Amino acid sequence: MTDKRPSPIRETDDTARATARELLANARHVALAVLDETGAPSVTRVAFGQSESGALLSLVSDLSAHSKRLKADPRCSLLIGDPPAKGDPLAFARLTVTAEARFLSRDDLNHAERRTAWLVSHPKSALYIDFGDFNFVVFTPLRADLNGGFGRAYQLSSDDLVMEA
Repeated sequence: MTDKRPSPIRETDDTARATARELLANARHVALAVLDETGAPSVTRVAFGQSESGALLSLVSDLSAHSKRLKADPRCSLLIGDPPAKGDPLAFARLTVTAEARFLSRDDLNHAERRTAWLVSHPKSALYIDFGDFNFVVFTPLRADLNGGFGRAYQLSSDDLVMEA
């Protein structure tokens, strides 16, 4: 038996791209899904931001379970988009980015610049950003699913998430 229903996925357009980019630009925290030691998904909330070049970043402690899991298997997903205080949360846009994580060295030439920019958008992290167990992780997007609200589903490529220069 063949499913004759039309696909719920719409053709990706500039409005979908702009919505995804806006969600990324405005996010300060995201849900991070990683794979645990058994291969099961595990989800946590982490601080989130973008570098000036648009790289997706977080600042995480090596002591956390999600850091240990990302080092064992860098595959992950980020759920981006907080529902508003009022209204049906499922009627508002959210973005799931499938990505690979890579930890950045504190010895990296760009660390000081990255640190300064991070503190602008996440000033409370000044309490721990210089602790030896805290490092930046960059998430390289592989693809994304945008749910722009009821009836507005899109599949995006990593290129769709990049701001035009």
